[in-house]
Amino acid sequence: MSLEGIIAKQVRHYRQVNGINAAELASRTGLSKAMISKIEAAATSCSLTTLQRLADGLEVPVTALFRGADTDRDATFTKSGQGSLTVRSGTQHGHEYRVLGTLKGRTDALEPTLVTLTDASDVFPLFQHPGTEFIYMLAGRMVYGHGAYEYVMEEGDSLLLDGEGPHGPLELLELPIRFLAVGAK
Repeated sequence: MSLEGIIAKQVRHYRQVNGINAAELASRTGLSKAMISKIEAAATSCSLTTLQRLADGLEVPVTALFRGADTDRDATFTKSGQGSLTVRSGTQHGHEYRVLGTLKGRTDALEPTLVTLTDASDVFPLFQHPGTEFIYMLAGRMVYGHGAYEYVMEEGDSLLLDGEGPHGPLELLELPIRFLAVGAK
């Protein structure tokens, strides 16, 4: 749909939601009834001033008139139990890392990973990376380290940390352990 078509649809929608006819909208905006008709028929392109007058008359933000524009955006849907398994330094120690989604070509995208720890091990990898990381515990109990700090984490607990500091599981208290790790650069 053209931008004019989207604006036409939104103006008509908000006019009807407000319970007003085209003549009332024309009165509120200082535009002619014929201009309102052209806008709602997508027969004209609105100036920025006209868009502001329409938004004021409809008592909505200007951006509401563009809802539905530019809707072709990337998304990743991952079914339960799916996602790509990745190999990281803890993989050989009974740790499973399942990436739940990625957006291609985005340097600012989040990276959600479901981490499952099933095998106690004396060697735990510590991670350091640019950006931030959010950890949300789904099952089990563990001691998680970040820099000089240690956190006993259990189901429902969360930790937001600076990825530049060394971090990772220090001690597995109740297996299996599952947590969602969401990294952002």
